[in-house]
This record gives sequence, structure tokens and C-alpha cells, in this order.
Amino acid sequence: MVQLSNDCFAFAGKLLPIEEVEGLLAARVTPVREVEIVTLAAAMGRVLAGDLVAGVDLPPFDNSAVDGYAVRHADLNADTETRLRVVDRVTAGQVARRPVASGEAIRIFTGAPMPPQADTVFMQEDCRVNGEAVVVPMGLPAGANRRLAGEDVRAGSVALGQGRRLGPQHIALAAALGVRELVVRRRVRVALFSTGDEIVEPGADRPAPALFDANRHLLAGLLARLGAKVTDLGILADDQQQLAAAITAAAANHDLVLTSGGVSTGEADHVRAAIESVGRLVFWRVAIKPGRPVAMAVVNGAAFAGLPGNPVAAFVTFVRVVRPLLLQLAGAIPEPLIALPVRAGFFHRKKAGRREYLRVSLVRAPDGSFEAKPFPREGAGILSSLTETSGLAELTEDITRVEPGQPIGFLSHATLIG
Repeated sequence: MVQLSNDCFAFAGKLLPIEEVEGLLAARVTPVREVEIVTLAAAMGRVLAGDLVAGVDLPPFDNSAVDGYAVRHADLNADTETRLRVVDRVTAGQVARRPVASGEAIRIFTGAPMPPQADTVFMQEDCRVNGEAVVVPMGLPAGANRRLAGEDVRAGSVALGQGRRLGPQHIALAAALGVRELVVRRRVRVALFSTGDEIVEPGADRPAPALFDANRHLLAGLLARLGAKVTDLGILADDQQQLAAAITAAAANHDLVLTSGGVSTGEADHVRAAIESVGRLVFWRVAIKPGRPVAMAVVNGAAFAGLPGNPVAAFVTFVRVVRPLLLQLAGAIPEPLIALPVRAGFFHRKKAGRREYLRVSLVRAPDGSFEAKPFPREGAGILSSLTETSGLAELTEDITRVEPGQPIGFLSHATLIG
């Protein structure tokens, strides 16, 4: 399932740029193979296992784009109004009782099939009714306000390509083509747990030096947004043997094992050592801030990702490392995160060669443009910096100094978790 060849393991001690991480995952990770058939109602967030080929034209017939009058363009005067006799009325779901003849018009409504011989539709607000006739203005081009059969999707063409992660718009297109079921890849199975003797469940008795576990709930929500099937394995103690046993057991029936905490180099950080005892480490340091310690490994054919324990660092490393890994496992078309240009509303210094993410809010400047304002506290453990901001400012590796007014990249929270 997960194929990471031995030449990858030269990266284990290197501080890896994020582009190299994404390239490594794209080149070495094989998607899940199993597929299943689901109804449209169950297809949200799933990944198409093959191309969806249109069985019909969309729309299936020429129809009116507006409420108005269907006419023959050849009957119209070029330099003055034209008076036409109204001979029929056709609504959506009906067909005209007769073709349009010379000097005639048919009252038509949005979505109704175009009457035979008619090729143009005037909007009703542009026309003037005169008894049993309608007076239409000059200047409307031939074919105006007419939707042609197949102008959206042609029968026999690929309507949705393999690897498409399905959203409401994709499911709507499938429904419009008359499709009731779709063939999708099975969900990626993810085992999730937190590590740390200082972590307790929310609602449990909390010793004075302990913290309630927020990371597991953060990561479970992010995984669910990406369509994964999550097994919650709770909290594991800082014990190398217990961690190794739990990771090995989880790898036996999951595609990805995801943890937070214990991946740094401290004496109490046992996740990396546990991984090295039961699997093969691919990398464990990424050139980003926050979140440099990120462990990626293979354990008995399953992928393993160990994220930092600080919540903000866990969030950043998930969206920048685990997200592309999960999409690759799911067989989805790559969805690169594209930072939108905004104006910096702050001064900042950073190290070269490292990509940095600042929590920021967007505010509208007096000139109408958007400025990024940083959260007033920078700590990677400050969860409110995620709830009270709009997204992340992305400062690329070549940037060492940010001045107010300087263009920078911005990634919204909605983009990061979608």
C-alpha cells in the first residue's frame, strides 16, 4: 500500500524543505486500491476511482435561458422594431405545439425546449405586448438567450475525472447526467492517538501539572474533513515499548497511524525511538515554523506521521504534511495550497531557508486592499490564535524580513481544512 523505497531514508537526518516533502509523498506513496459503489447521497468527500463518462448531453435539448419570446432571427428588422404574432405558449417541462413560422413568436419560459425553427429568445422585459402580438427591439444577435444541447457536457465526454474529490458541485453534475451511484475508492483508514504523561481526557480529573487533550480532537476533525475513516486510540503514555507495540498493532489494519507529541529530541520524547525500533524512518525534521519536528515513517506497510505536541504546530504540520499524504493515499488529484497575495500590516524577521507560518487576521485598509495583521501572541501552544484569526501568512524560504506594505502570501483557514 505505502511504497517508500530505501533511497528515501537518506532524508532522515536532513532538514527537509516542504516542497521536497510533497514531492517525496507524491512519488513514493501508492493510493489505496479497493473501491466501492456509493449513492450520490453518500458520495460527499469521496474520491472517484475512475472517469465518469457522460451518457447524455447536458443540457439534453436546446432550451431558453430566460422568460421571453422565441423567434426566428431571420424575421427581424435590422433597423427598427419588429411586430410578431404570438401563436403559442410553452413552459418548462412542455414542448411547443407547432414550429415558429415567419412573422410569429412563441411565449417561452426559462428551461423550456426551444420551439422548432426558433433560434433566438428576447427577454420579456425588453418586449412590448400589443394585443395578440409582441413588439421586439432591434439589435439582438442571432442565438441570444438560447442554451444549446450539450453546451455544458457532451455525451461520451469525461464529465468528472478519476481522482476528483467530490464536493456538492461534482455530485450535482453527476445527478444532472442521471447518475445515481458512483465508483469511489474506499476511505483511508487512520489510527489516531495522542502521547504524553501530562495529557488527560477532557472532562476527566486533571492533576495540577496535566493538560486536557486538545490535539486528538483537532486532528480528528481535520481528518474527517478530508474523508478519512478514523479510529480513536486515545492517549498513550511516554513509554517507548508501549508506543512501539501500539504503533505496530495499529499499522496492521490501518493505512496511516497519526500521533501528536513526543517527536522532538528531549529525553521524554519516545515516539521517534519507538518508530525506529519497529519501522523505517523517512524523515523527522521539516524546514517549517512552527512544527520542525515531524516524523514520517513506514511501519509494516502502513504510513506513520508523528506531529509535534503544541496545538498550533500540530495544525500547521497537519495541513502542510499530513494533508498531501492523506490525499495521495486516497488517490485524489493533488490539491496544492495556493497562497493569495495580501499586504503585510506588520514588521517581522525570520531565518532564510525555512518556511514560516504566522497566524493573521485580514483587515481592510483605507485604500480598500486587505492587510494581514498578526495575532498578538506567537506561542505554538496558543489555541486561541487559531480561533481568532482568518488564516496563516506564509513566508517562503527566501524571505528574511517583512516590512509593512510588503506583499505576502495568505492561506485562509477554510482553504487549509477543506
